[in-house]
Amino acid sequence: MAKRKSMKGDSCPVARSLDIVGDRWALLIIRDAFDGVCRFGEFQRSLGVARNILADRLKTLVEEGILAIAPASDGTSYQEYILTPKGEGLFAVVIGLRQWGERHLFKRGERHSVLVKRASGKAVGPLEFRTRDGHSLEPGETRVKKVPTDTEADAEADV
Repeated sequence: MAKRKSMKGDSCPVARSLDIVGDRWALLIIRDAFDGVCRFGEFQRSLGVARNILADRLKTLVEEGILAIAPASDGTSYQEYILTPKGEGLFAVVIGLRQWGERHLFKRGERHSVLVKRASGKAVGPLEFRTRDGHSLEPGETRVKKVPTDTEADAEADV
């Protein structure tokens, strides 16, 4: 299988992010980590993924600082994978995917898992995006201000 092109140097934050978590197994591992899964065998049972693929994705997530390896919390000789603050920063991404799937991939009345707050058991509401000053934000109200290419930057400098 051909190695995919790295996006680590891309000027787009989405491209750089997808370079690390743009694989379904990576995002499912992160989802499970939010649900408290922390051991290799638990991830494998939950996901049904081949050991070599799981080992590779866990290694990448650790190298990228999304997961950290820690001694088992029960004192056994196992190790656990725990979300780092960088990994916890993916919470909105996982919630966004979940809510998009709830809206678009299930028929009306079709049963699916529900995200609830641990303490109250109440369902989590929809994600909302706001400007820094608190105003509601819709997709059509945004645009990406791109970094000029070297050629465009040179042309601007010549003006």
